[in-house]
Amino acid sequence: MLQAISLSKEYNSFKALQNLDLEVKPGEVFCLLGQNGAGKTTTINLFLGFTAPTSGRALVNGREVVPGAVTTRRDIAYIPEVVMLYGQMTAMENLDYFSRLAGVTCHKDELAAFLSQCGLQADAHHRPLGGFSKGMRQKVGIAIALAKNAKAILMDEPTSGLDPRATDEFTTLVLQLGKQGKSVLMATHDIFNAVTLGTHIGIMRQGQLVYTVKAADINANDLQQLYLQTI
Repeated sequence: MLQAISLSKEYNSFKALQNLDLEVKPGEVFCLLGQNGAGKTTTINLFLGFTAPTSGRALVNGREVVPGAVTTRRDIAYIPEVVMLYGQMTAMENLDYFSRLAGVTCHKDELAAFLSQCGLQADAHHRPLGGFSKGMRQKVGIAIALAKNAKAILMDEPTSGLDPRATDEFTTLVLQLGKQGKSVLMATHDIFNAVTLGTHIGIMRQGQLVYTVKAADINANDLQQLYLQTI
């Protein structure tokens, strides 16, 4: 569903990403670990078409990503560190609005079902997002991804700033996305969470993917030691 082929990005003389080869299949959750500046966000931005690669290719569902084109955007959704939605609008209104932007029209009952599926309590469906916590905003963002039937979901530091309960709820939600056949690519600093919800884990350093492992083959302590040795 997501594939990088010798993907590289340079900003003047700075090599933000170097010859990345990566594949995320349906149902897989690939967690990218690495320090700030390692290339995690650059990778996500290239899949989203926010910037053009210097060389190589980024593919979504077999189609090459071209900045400004909409062909690959239909299949992906983006959950940034801070989900930017309209604070004066309710959760239902945000979901309805962004679903329509994606070309999908849902009945109110369907919208409510998506929000409930993402763990948003019914009494919050009609409240303005201005008073929502980060975790609640994320649930609305993921509901938008479900409503537009996105096949791949890209996340950038989604657990940053979440309390333990919100992190646990988020983990459960991502595991459900994998079971539904969604492909998830997540940039994170959270080693424990990567082992808990990931199917695959990659460690990046200075724009390169230097190590990959199946999450089932490593525990959090060993991953932490590997991470410290790698960076």
